[in-house]
Amino acid sequence: MQINSKNGSVATKEIARGALTVMAAFIVSNLVGLLAKTLTARYFGTGIESNAFFAANRFSEILFNLVAGGALGSAFIPVFAGLLAKKETKKAWKLASSVMNLVTIVLTMLSLLTMIFSKQVVQYILAPGFSGPEMLLTARLLRIQVISSVIFGLSGLVMAALNAHQHFLLPAIAPAMYQIGWIFGIFLLEPKMGIVGLAWGVVIGALFHLAVQIPRLITLPEILYSFDLGLKVDEVREVLRLMAPRLLGVAVVQLNFLLNTFLASFQQDGAITALSLAFPLMIMPQAVIAQSIAIAALPTFSAQVAKNQIGEMRNSLAASLRAVLLLSIPASIGLILLREPIVSILYRGSAFTTDSVRLVSWALLWYSVGLVGHCLVEVISRAFYALHDTRTPVIVGVGAMTGNLILSFFFSAIFSKIGWMPHGGLALANSTATAVESVGLLLLMRKKLNGLNEKRITESFTKSILASMGMGVVILTLGRLIGIGKIGQYLVLSILLGGAIYGLLLIVLRTNEVELVFSLIQKRIFGEKSRK
Repeated sequence: MQINSKNGSVATKEIARGALTVMAAFIVSNLVGLLAKTLTARYFGTGIESNAFFAANRFSEILFNLVAGGALGSAFIPVFAGLLAKKETKKAWKLASSVMNLVTIVLTMLSLLTMIFSKQVVQYILAPGFSGPEMLLTARLLRIQVISSVIFGLSGLVMAALNAHQHFLLPAIAPAMYQIGWIFGIFLLEPKMGIVGLAWGVVIGALFHLAVQIPRLITLPEILYSFDLGLKVDEVREVLRLMAPRLLGVAVVQLNFLLNTFLASFQQDGAITALSLAFPLMIMPQAVIAQSIAIAALPTFSAQVAKNQIGEMRNSLAASLRAVLLLSIPASIGLILLREPIVSILYRGSAFTTDSVRLVSWALLWYSVGLVGHCLVEVISRAFYALHDTRTPVIVGVGAMTGNLILSFFFSAIFSKIGWMPHGGLALANSTATAVESVGLLLLMRKKLNGLNEKRITESFTKSILASMGMGVVILTLGRLIGIGKIGQYLVLSILLGGAIYGLLLIVLRTNEVELVFSLIQKRIFGEKSRK
């Protein structure tokens, strides 16, 4: 028992170290991404051009996610990492080559079809509520942006291979490189080409996303590429088997995003842009908190499963979930309370008016309600993938997202009836469905692993809620003392003081995870010096 406990502790620290590395890189990436969205909002506001751009961008992302997004990572990494853990390196790289070739062929074919039938895609699938000129502009931008889906397919596989080798820094920086391409399009191409320049900036950003990871990829041990589809290779078939149910789940999720764009095209002007600008503000803390932990945890989970160390995996997962709760709950409450100052500070400009602030803030309110659910799903689903079980999260996800489809119609109709802006109902539907999904996955994983250290998870949840309440009181009090006129001062003080109060309350409540983070940071800063 002592050996298992020690191994579990080592695995937890390994995940924590990886998560801290990815988290730091994600903070940088998200800040750059925030700059890109801010510039887009200030240059184009919530008008026809921005609506067309975000609609086209949504369809390109759907293509990538359907073929190579979550499905590829969740199916490829467990098999690839398992082969590496067993020292079967040649088999691992043969698998990687085959999957890369398959993904590239499929994405290229789908992208070409999208280019050919771009007008029909916009008119009948993407945004039938658009006017004639807006529809034609969207089709034009779609023909350009869809190129990025092929590039992202390759980059996603490179990212998965690096993560499986416990290399997290460059893959975590890659999103920042994508946003730099986006910014490049705004500053250098937009003055000559208008919104079309921004579309080409997306393609350039995808190339940057891939290029930044190549130097680390080519240094991996025994790396080997072969032009082979590998359809008769057992490991390739295993990836396809794992990918098939996950693909269904991804398809349902993307169908919800597509439905949001579809319905929003019939709603008030700027609804699509409002949803597109609000969702990244919610997903930014989700990326920093949950994705960083999940990305760092999946290789560890997969290796533990390959070595049949299920008890150690249970402990690692429970520790990851506690960390997610302690970070996501205050982030959710902070976004809800500070939504208007955040949107105003970030996006307000000549083209982004007071009405634009109101549109985006309304969507952000209802998206923020679902932040904790999004974070939990991100981590729990990776645990299922490590167990080579993609079917369970897919079944739960399909059920939840089917509910999302129904709720999207229901909530938007209810919001319209009571005089609220209906695009908020679309955001609330997403949050509600994700919350249900997270609870369902938690219960099923608890059954699968014969427990999840529920007592400690409940303890972390309770402490986070109590500390977040204290943080909320501070933020509300500052709002009354400072007043709504001094938005910048109010926002900065709320973040600094609210975060400080939250951290202090966690320390007062003797939260173990805070002590672990402090010890890791101390080792990072002073560890090497002390060894010398």
